[in-house]
Amino acid sequence: MSAPGAARPFPEAAREALRDSQLRRNVGKATTTIRAKRAAAVAELPDWEALRAAGSAIKARTMATLPEQLERLEASVTRAGGTVHWARDGAEANAIVAAIAKANGTGEVIKVKSLATDEIDLNDALEREGIHAIETDLAELINQLAGDWSSHILVPAIHRNRAEIRRLFERTIAQGRELSDEPEALTEAARVHLREKFLSVPVAVSGANFGVAETGTIAVFESEGNGRMCITLPRVLVTVMGIEKVVPEWRDIEVFAQLLPRSSTAERMNPYTSFWTGVRPGDGPEEFHLVLLDNGRTSALADDIGRQTLRCIRCSACLNVCPVYVRTGGHAYGSVYPGPIGAIVTPLLTGIEHASSLPYASSLCGACADVCPVRIDIPRVLVHLRGAAVAEKPHTPEAVSLVVTDLRRGTDPWFVLTHAPRMFAHTFRGSTWRTWLGLEPEREVQRLAGAVGERQLGGDAEVAASSAAARPEEVGVVERVAGDEASVCGHDLHAEKCVGRCPEQPRRVPDAAAEREPGDADRRARPAGHGAALGGQPLVEVDEPGARADGGRRAGHGDRLELADVDDQPARSRPARVAVAARPDGERHAEPAGERQAR
Repeated sequence: MSAPGAARPFPEAAREALRDSQLRRNVGKATTTIRAKRAAAVAELPDWEALRAAGSAIKARTMATLPEQLERLEASVTRAGGTVHWARDGAEANAIVAAIAKANGTGEVIKVKSLATDEIDLNDALEREGIHAIETDLAELINQLAGDWSSHILVPAIHRNRAEIRRLFERTIAQGRELSDEPEALTEAARVHLREKFLSVPVAVSGANFGVAETGTIAVFESEGNGRMCITLPRVLVTVMGIEKVVPEWRDIEVFAQLLPRSSTAERMNPYTSFWTGVRPGDGPEEFHLVLLDNGRTSALADDIGRQTLRCIRCSACLNVCPVYVRTGGHAYGSVYPGPIGAIVTPLLTGIEHASSLPYASSLCGACADVCPVRIDIPRVLVHLRGAAVAEKPHTPEAVSLVVTDLRRGTDPWFVLTHAPRMFAHTFRGSTWRTWLGLEPEREVQRLAGAVGERQLGGDAEVAASSAAARPEEVGVVERVAGDEASVCGHDLHAEKCVGRCPEQPRRVPDAAAEREPGDADRRARPAGHGAALGGQPLVEVDEPGARADGGRRAGHGDRLELADVDDQPARSRPARVAVAARPDGERHAEPAGERQAR
């Protein structure tokens, strides 16, 4: 998970990155280009918001039934002739891959670009076992040759320009040759170097974009063709897949095959979209091994607010719009997961105590949530993790700055008057002020951090009122996991002690899907009984416009929403807009929102 320099807190690493003008030019130019292309690709689809809702709902259902889906995947892969391994952490996964390579008598493996293997430092682990891992993705190869590491989820060498890459190749894989800065010349040099490896190395290691529980099919989406070579030519294929990458059914791929390319490479379809199911004699690898990696993911699943992070499909759209990432690049985050998603993924997987500064690597502008194809509310998770960081280290500069920054703005005199005395009394630890006021410092800073974070997220009355006006009561939105309707200050939205501070509704971008016509229903919503979180909390999510849970009150903390089945339409494979309505007998059921509005 950690990259070189990971021990440094983000502010220190960011200051160093900001002094590198070449880095800022490289990253700024690349992200500007990707943003513009993505916007054009997304604008082509009139039902883009419906696709986002579908992707979010599929992922929510997967997390709600994760143990069941993983067991289904294992059975399907085994039935197709593959072997499934379970790895609790990176060390176990590395040992499994190394053992497979040794069993096949090879000192080399070729690799498809894989964030999961970067997360567990697979290359270094294999080197210690005398096995050399060869990166075949062009950007990953550039980083490997330079002794560098990834700075972007999708474009790992985004921090380098063509002139730098040309000089690197002339020193390494193209010694004695003069290359031009043209992309064609650079890719040709890499192609000549890699082709021999594709044809001679017997073991390949890949990651996975998705694993289908229903069929045991593994999917890799890529743009260069190196992935296709790796998964077809070697005799043995090993796939390391995070457990959150599973999806329940084959038809779910239809949604993500549209979301992922447009959000990542701004393409209508990836040039190389590869699927394989087990092994077949005379067709592709003779052995297939699937390593299911936990490495902190079950801990993230047990976090009521943080679990939505496991929806991530690694598209990198949030990086390209983040004003912090665009200026600092990815190395400042000290993790293989940079940018806004990295600021929440890394603390959730490694523990907040190991990445306490990352949740502060954000302006909370919300641009990341606006572009996320599976609707992860990244700002909300960031504020939640800031609270966790304060609980872990309540007297850090970051914790105090949450309140001091807001006090400096001076936009709310009442906030200053009511919070400044408590804040400054807290800063004098062990003084007579603290004793006189009888404060509990840790709890006080957590509460103040939550209050300020909520103000930054737009939780004041004016924003809440405008949000409510944009979404009338009959087309309200329930976009949270049931039992997870807590405000950023940690209280129930309707608790009396939060009146006037907690927002009445969660922050969200206006949903274009709310205007769809009745009859768009097409996917079956699964009952709540199909699964629960590790901690026993219900995980059913209603991810489309709907009514309030019991005829007037929004779903609150601890509510469980039972969803009845929604009839399928064979033409499409996307979830219906689902409204939660109250029956006369007090029970709740789901129905297409269009039908609800028609009545």
